[in-house]
Order: sequence, then C-alpha cells, then structure tokens
Amino acid sequence: MGPWRDGTAELLIPGHDGPVALQIAASSRARRRGLLGRDGIDGAIMLTPCAGVHTFRMRFAIDVAYLDKELRVVHVHTMRPGRLGLIRLRARHVLEAEAGAMAAWGLAPGVRVTIGTPGRDH
Repeated sequence: MGPWRDGTAELLIPGHDGPVALQIAASSRARRRGLLGRDGIDGAIMLTPCAGVHTFRMRFAIDVAYLDKELRVVHVHTMRPGRLGLIRLRARHVLEAEAGAMAAWGLAPGVRVTIGTPGRDH
C-alpha cells in the first residue's frame, strides 16, 4: 500500500493474532493533530512521513514505534504526556498506540509490519 493518504487501514504484525485497526495520518494537518485531544485510541495511528514525535497536550501515555522505509521497526518506547521524543534518522513512519499495546502485539525492533486494506484477505 502507498503512496500514503489519510484514512483507515489494518496493521498486520507477524505472530500477532489478527489485524490491528490503523488510522493513517499522511497530510500535514492530520499529522499535526495526531492523537491530540483524544482520551485514547483503539488500535494505532501511523504518522507518515515522520521521524519524531512529542506528547505535549496529550492526555495519556503512548507507545511509539519508529519504522524505516521497509516498515521494519527501528525503535519502540513509551512516552508520558508532556515529552519530546528524539528524532530517529532512519525512521520514515511513526506508529502510536496506547501505552502497553505494542508489547502485547509483539511489536519490537527488527519486526517488519504490513499495512493492509480493511476487509481484504492478506
């Protein structure tokens, strides 16, 4: 899938049972908004292109996974509200989810994810 556009998709993680609901934020407006003003998220959001994030004005802690151009996880960490994350030079996309979700999904450095269209067989 790509080039990337704002919308919904499915995040497919090797070893995880079933797809994870994914929102894609590809426009500058959607990337700027991200998870601001929300009380939580079901699934994840992917900011693209993106190499760094912050959690200023956020209401909850998040897991952040930095992905390279092949959608391979470069780094994962949890950020509390009011923090500025480091820029990851190899990152092209950033996944955000509620804190604890990525560990439960098995998302870790080296894992390569796939982005699919909802309702299609993968």
